[in-house]
Amino acid sequence: MKYTHLGRSGLQVSRLCLGTMNFGSFTSDSDSFLIMDESLNLGINFFDTANVYGNEKGVGYTESLIGKWFAQGGKRDKIVLATKVHNKMGNGVNDQKLSAYHIKKACEDSLKRLQTDHIDLYQMHHIDRDTPWEEIWQAMQQLIQEGKIIYTGSSNFAAWNIVEANYKAKEKSLLGLISEQSIYSLLNRHIELEVIPACRAQGVGIIPWSPLGGGILGGIIKKQFSGKTRRGELDNKVQKMKNQLESYEKLCEDLGEAPANVTLAWMLKNETIASPIIGPRTIEQVRETLRAVEIKLDDATMKKLDEIWPGPGNQAPEAYAW
Repeated sequence: MKYTHLGRSGLQVSRLCLGTMNFGSFTSDSDSFLIMDESLNLGINFFDTANVYGNEKGVGYTESLIGKWFAQGGKRDKIVLATKVHNKMGNGVNDQKLSAYHIKKACEDSLKRLQTDHIDLYQMHHIDRDTPWEEIWQAMQQLIQEGKIIYTGSSNFAAWNIVEANYKAKEKSLLGLISEQSIYSLLNRHIELEVIPACRAQGVGIIPWSPLGGGILGGIIKKQFSGKTRRGELDNKVQKMKNQLESYEKLCEDLGEAPANVTLAWMLKNETIASPIIGPRTIEQVRETLRAVEIKLDDATMKKLDEIWPGPGNQAPEAYAW
């Protein structure tokens, strides 16, 4: 495994981040434990979750599952633990968003479920347009002073949200955001317009979620022919891009690499990208994905990928105004 600093901080994280959204639901509790064990054994020291994760088992279930894994002993201090706050956690009017009231309560609840005394990276899951930054940073500063969180990050923020957040943090002599978790893949390159340039300028590391485009970039054409996809998945999701996918998978075949690893390697070429989030459902998938950090894509391959999956072509405003 290789490591990088998360944004402008001194914190080093693995180039792949273990996503836990499916733990306890699509992935059984026992398999989730095995995946976390193997990820740690392979050098993945960055685990991401959220207080709202749990699917049909209810909000908080995934954090509780991770807490049970920690309770086995000897693991908490080996990982960088990231979780999130914002989404609805109860029926009360203050059981959501980013008021100081909710941030404090949500953090305390996450700590109990996770069976730990601190969260390494506390991320705002979405922007809250109703709460002033002065209030948000006051709440975060209090948690930092109490030793309950160390760093703060954002998720699903627009570029101007990131800049404003860090400007307001600087006014209070705070470090501010060190990371932004955005949807990003060869299929969805919108953040190349403004979010990536803003993060680069602000020293904010990007943690891409859904880097495989919901699995579409993981070799779906080949899997469909081998009967490894759900019935109707090709028709329902990717029929319109079948030609692109065939070209993409052919390119990966020529490279001798798995499609999932090629798209992750493409992403890791960008110095602003810290750690794409992977969501393995089996130990084998964890092991296979490790190859992504070793792949070196040359300029010719990068050009072919742009031809198959064109992005905006440049950052704003050059992409559309010049």
